[in-house]
Amino acid sequence: MTRDDGNATEHGPTGDHREVTSLATAFDAITEDDLRRAGGLKWTAYPEATGAFVAEMDFGVAPEIRDALHTWVDDGLFGYPPAGLTGRMTQACADWQRDAYGWDLPTERVRPLADVLSGLSATIDLFTAPGSAIVLPTPAYMPFLTIPAAHDREVIQVPMLRDDAGWHLDLDGIDRAFAAGGGLLVFCNPHNPIGKVYTRDEMLAVAEVVARHGARVFSDEIHSPLVYPGASHVPYASVSDAAASHTITATSASKAWNLPGLKCAQLILSSESDAEVWSASRRAQSAEHGASNPGLVANVAAYDDARGWLADVIGYLDGNRRMFADLVAEHLPGAVYLPPEGTYLAWLDCRELGLGDHPTQFFLEQARVAATDGALCGDVGAGCVRFNLATPRPILRRAVERMGQALAAR
Repeated sequence: MTRDDGNATEHGPTGDHREVTSLATAFDAITEDDLRRAGGLKWTAYPEATGAFVAEMDFGVAPEIRDALHTWVDDGLFGYPPAGLTGRMTQACADWQRDAYGWDLPTERVRPLADVLSGLSATIDLFTAPGSAIVLPTPAYMPFLTIPAAHDREVIQVPMLRDDAGWHLDLDGIDRAFAAGGGLLVFCNPHNPIGKVYTRDEMLAVAEVVARHGARVFSDEIHSPLVYPGASHVPYASVSDAAASHTITATSASKAWNLPGLKCAQLILSSESDAEVWSASRRAQSAEHGASNPGLVANVAAYDDARGWLADVIGYLDGNRRMFADLVAEHLPGAVYLPPEGTYLAWLDCRELGLGDHPTQFFLEQARVAATDGALCGDVGAGCVRFNLATPRPILRRAVERMGQALAAR
């Protein structure tokens, strides 16, 4: 928000009013004490440590979203979600997809969900053959390795390939996984936890493999608004008619606009036949029932009104990902870090540091930094760390300095 004198005004995570000259100054001023007082999971699960694990940001929310939620409370809309509110949310998402990515889709093909994971569960139940395996490029978002078991499905892990040019899918490995009984590829773009943003050509190659086996794709695009200069998000289902026919897409404003606790996401049905299956399914109705009123309100405000705030946040995160590279080189020599092209997550390969398969335990105990154990992201993640970069730069700097000091003191 901007005052008449041109200075920006912003609120910290605890609600205290601050007058600042830029959003970056406001973010830099947030302290660990502020974040602990706010009481979120990221800063209370390990109260003596810097929170760098769960995927949420430390920057509060856009004023436009806060104002919309205050209006919702004042209006007293505490009953079940009305059709009008759900319709505004699906329209806002469709408008965002068109404006941001050039993907023009019918509003009725956008359906409400509580979260992306409920979309994955519904996709497994409704659009895959019973007993077929789930094909998963790894390292992967942790629940993608555990949710299939609840549906009596095996996960076939296909490790990503990495070289000097970056990360690449193992298309031959995906092909073999489908031949071995895989029915659904879980595709994450931008890719949590490695931050890769896939190009159109890469996705066309994936679509060819999927189509050859008559398989399906669940495309998790929850981080799609968080892409840095030099990369561009392209929705997987938009790259070809074949991709549209075999894809279920899930997305949300929750990561980019920092709303994960409000429980609202979107499922996009790019196939007419899939839309018909969805509309006739009680299972689908149950999945839609989980979207909350405040989540619907916040997603509308994010997509429609808070695009400027997002652009500023991406600029700040871009600085964080580059600063993290310098910090790792200075304080964690031997660790391997490729700056993410999207998301606010860093993948830190610590296998040359001699910390074993679970370096996060060392950093938690010796450096008071709580990150995500890479081994939870698949077999290939042993010895690695997923680190959340969406924190004020002074906090980020101190965390990496303590990690380096702990290594030096071994």
